[in-house]
Amino acid sequence: MTQQYRITLLPGDGIGPEIMAVTVEVLQAIAPRFDLQFEFTEALIGGSAIDQTGKPLPEETLTTCRASDAVLLAAIGGYKWDKLPRHQRPETGLLGLRSGLELFANLRPATILPQLVEASTLKREVVEGVDIMVVRELTGGIYFGQPKGLFSSETGEQRGVNTMAYTRSEIDRIVKVGFETAKKRRGQLCSVDKANVLDVSQLWRDRAIALATDYPEVTLSHLYVDNAAMQLVRAPKQFDTIVTGNLFGDILSDAAAMLTGSIGMLPSASLGEPGKPGVFEPVHGSAPDIAGQDKANPMAQVLSAAMMLRYALDQPAAATALETAVTTVLDQGYRTGDIWSDGMTAVGCKGMGEALLKALG
Repeated sequence: MTQQYRITLLPGDGIGPEIMAVTVEVLQAIAPRFDLQFEFTEALIGGSAIDQTGKPLPEETLTTCRASDAVLLAAIGGYKWDKLPRHQRPETGLLGLRSGLELFANLRPATILPQLVEASTLKREVVEGVDIMVVRELTGGIYFGQPKGLFSSETGEQRGVNTMAYTRSEIDRIVKVGFETAKKRRGQLCSVDKANVLDVSQLWRDRAIALATDYPEVTLSHLYVDNAAMQLVRAPKQFDTIVTGNLFGDILSDAAAMLTGSIGMLPSASLGEPGKPGVFEPVHGSAPDIAGQDKANPMAQVLSAAMMLRYALDQPAAATALETAVTTVLDQGYRTGDIWSDGMTAVGCKGMGEALLKALG
């Protein structure tokens, strides 16, 4: 029996429409093999939404996303909108999407593909075999805490304020995702905080320790965020699963991404409560400097679609087929500019898409 799914597409800005087009073609190609049917609906977000509606996240977009089984997001932002007030910038639309869909858990894998070990800026012996999953809290912490803003002090001096705050329940639900994720991987969870300085981090650590009793099969460890950053570049193979707050996770997941040699290869999943649509997107940005030039790497978007199949649609076989197509194409030597090296076959975004379609048969 054919499984039908409603997918909202958010191409966004910059290279977003290019990499999304490749991903839609790949999903359409794979659907018949696994008896799947996708109903795609495109909506506005980010700079393109500002240009057409004056808002970075139109209400129509949020309504469409809520009615979907999953959301595929490409990229948002660009130089064109950088001077707008903060509440009107494209990034505000992304924060609104996460908040509006109650997406509190961000999963970012950083896996070294054997074909791309030499693309890393670190030595082969440091990165070969790295397979890390960063679980980042997404709707709390310093990005959402109140009060925040620019104020005038009693002396008239301008003062910027952001508040890092977490409730016990917010910590518990993300740390549980960390434990559940580690349980399905290699059974090691590292909780990252700054408990030696921040009260909010002390609560985080206390709750992680308390919850560990429910997961005897998982080994829990702790690192302060500055040490964790150092360890990621010193000895990344020590990590299996990392769970941390919004700000720390934002920074550490990008650091982990660069272990792989190109942020253009890495997907992510933003998840909420079971039964609600998640958002699946590349880790990289909109790359406005190469937009429209057929230079973008679509692999992270395709791998984000694989995460969508696995985590949102419960179609692991289809997800594996997409992931296998990516490794096959890399084995064949096809490379976009961000991962190209001597002896490889240089292709653009469309060329990489064509190679993926051939690999899928």
